[in-house]
Amino acid sequence: MKVYKILIVLVFLSIPFVSAAQEYLVGEGDVLRITVYDHPDLNTTVRISGDGTIMFPLIGEVKVAHLSVQQIIKKLSALLADGYIVDPQVSVFIEEYRSKKITVIGEVVKPGLYELSGTTTFLELLSKAGGLAKDAGNKAIIKRKITKNNKSQEEQTITIDLNRLVEMGDTSLDVNIQDGDSIYIPKAGYFYVTGEVKKPDAYKFDEGTTVLKAITMAGGFTDKAAQGRVKIIRKQDNKEKTMTNAKMDELIKPDDVIVVPESFF
Repeated sequence: MKVYKILIVLVFLSIPFVSAAQEYLVGEGDVLRITVYDHPDLNTTVRISGDGTIMFPLIGEVKVAHLSVQQIIKKLSALLADGYIVDPQVSVFIEEYRSKKITVIGEVVKPGLYELSGTTTFLELLSKAGGLAKDAGNKAIIKRKITKNNKSQEEQTITIDLNRLVEMGDTSLDVNIQDGDSIYIPKAGYFYVTGEVKKPDAYKFDEGTTVLKAITMAGGFTDKAAQGRVKIIRKQDNKEKTMTNAKMDELIKPDDVIVVPESFF
């Protein structure tokens, strides 16, 4: 019984590695180690050139860019079987990942250029970048170029709700990162609560924050607060606009100043 359990665990653990190898598409700079069973003279380690090709014994130049490991094995096997070797047994291993590069900028601990090692998700990349910086906002923006009909490129924008992904654990938002992606973590906006609240201060802005939530974050009203005369001071077009008698369900914006005046009674 124990033997069967061990075998099941080993098979289970091997599944992610097989999946990752199948999904990763090689490109310029990747290093491949290729072996042909019972033909040591054909074993070679090659780096994929700028035009996406490798040089392989007997065959010569072979285009491998944008192929998975299994597709490369199939292609090399077919070429070798075409007049060179009967039933060739080819294996391919990626020794170095160099082709997939992405940029991470904004509010992360270590912004910069990163190389992807196989299939990489957003959270894995965020970990490589040292995680979110203190002033990170609640969104991540991914700019991605999509090729249409093998010709024109269009830019796609993917927005990730970091609260849902990181704090609430919604892994459906943990998208795979692709070659050429540009990831931007904007700085958080802030709003301010002042006057008759228990903890007047600057607070980190989240989408959907109401006046009531803002006051709650500031510790709630003091005994002297005029709860029906809350004001919002908001900047619009480089001018300040004052909204008097703000409702508790009013949505606030970044840089808003919420003023709770003192009651005269």
